[in-house]
Amino acid sequence: MGLFDRKPIVTAEDGEHGMRRTLGAGDLVMLAIGAVIGAGIFSSLGTAAAGETLADGTVVRYGAGPALVLSFVLLGAVCGLAALCYAELASMIPQAGSAYAYSYATLGEIVAWIVGWALILEYAVGNVAVAIGWAGYFNSLLSGFGIDLPGWMTHGYWNVKASADPAVRALLDTAPRIAGMPVLINLPAFGIVAAITALLMQGVKESTRANNIMVIIKLIVLGLFVIVGALHIDPANYKPFAPNGFTGIHQGAAIVFFAYIGFDAISTAAEETKDPQRNLPRGILGGLAICTLIYVVVGFVATGLVPYQQLRSSDPLAKALSLAGLDTASWIVAAGAVVSMSAVLLVFQYGQPRIFYAMARDGLLPKFAAKLDPKTRTPKVTTLITGVLVALGSLLADDAATYDLTNIGTLAAFSVVCIGVLVLRIREPDRPRPFRVPFVWGVTLMGASACVFIMKGLPVSAWIAFGVWMAIGLGVYFIYGYRNSVLRTGATDR
Repeated sequence: MGLFDRKPIVTAEDGEHGMRRTLGAGDLVMLAIGAVIGAGIFSSLGTAAAGETLADGTVVRYGAGPALVLSFVLLGAVCGLAALCYAELASMIPQAGSAYAYSYATLGEIVAWIVGWALILEYAVGNVAVAIGWAGYFNSLLSGFGIDLPGWMTHGYWNVKASADPAVRALLDTAPRIAGMPVLINLPAFGIVAAITALLMQGVKESTRANNIMVIIKLIVLGLFVIVGALHIDPANYKPFAPNGFTGIHQGAAIVFFAYIGFDAISTAAEETKDPQRNLPRGILGGLAICTLIYVVVGFVATGLVPYQQLRSSDPLAKALSLAGLDTASWIVAAGAVVSMSAVLLVFQYGQPRIFYAMARDGLLPKFAAKLDPKTRTPKVTTLITGVLVALGSLLADDAATYDLTNIGTLAAFSVVCIGVLVLRIREPDRPRPFRVPFVWGVTLMGASACVFIMKGLPVSAWIAFGVWMAIGLGVYFIYGYRNSVLRTGATDR
């Protein structure tokens, strides 16, 4: 059997080996808002608007300035194309695994492996970035109570090394040392990942209830930001509107793309969704439309509230309000962001174990990762493993670098999904499709091309890291996955 052999399209498993179907369309839309409205708007928005410059003056990326709203519109269009493709495949292939499962059914095993490996960047590495952003808002919240944790406990080593802020870089000299190395760790980020992992271990219904509560809180907080911020907009802050032209809009979109990737997480819930052929497309497309509108409005208010250069921060919305003299509102937004980004962590930590589960069920990862807990029917082992890896990563990592890695991995997966829809239309034109992409040739080719275009806006360092990650992944596949593939060996035991 060849590397491009495809897995037969079957409905998700039920019964002894399957997950419980408990989620409706409303739950999926709330999961989408929980995943999409979070780190992108509360954290990476600042970098997208102001750009990024290293301590030595090297420009990593140019900022979009007030034209950030155009970055959001551009991304809404790109993700809309990808979302249409996701909706068609999700309705046809309602299995856990998201883009990995779709690629396996349309383009073959080796492509599915590459996509699955890329999705690890989206979920596990992405959650490291979210946890770091969460910690920034948590520290702002504590400051409102007059509590300031030592800098060495709230900044990871690589975050300090990459910082252009002299006060942060000074921690390299002032932090406690062990064996000559400075102790620089982000304990709040570690702690929230541990707490979210413990919640997910309780089961999917309990997790979605918690997510729904957090989504309501985050929408109230964003509403407050928009109302209060709109009353204090200074039109002078919108000039120049696009200080770095289309380059800034493009590169701003490339990092703030992190704001949109959450809709992919909905498709990982396919095996836990009631009537997935109808509810998955509704959840994916409905969630994306709502979130795009929210982003444009918030971006417009944020860049009008203060000069865009001042938004470069791990907590840009709270900082904007604070700089505008709205300290009470700033504190409330910081509190809301802590809740909001907790929801993002929850949904992403929910998605990654299901990617592992799907790959292990196909024999491409060790069998223990395909085990479900007898009581909750959830992949508890991989949930715990994911939690440990993300918690450890969040202790030391730099958030800007992890945003880039997450974005490039996700864009690669999105582009493959778009191509997969077209390939399956050609190979199996008569297969029933509960949801059909309109103008399929135009949508799929434009979607794939648009994703590659956004990828080009990422720095060279992200491409190098992505290449190394893919090389490692191919090594793992040929050493383990190729020889243990269920499709190739015919094994069905679990």
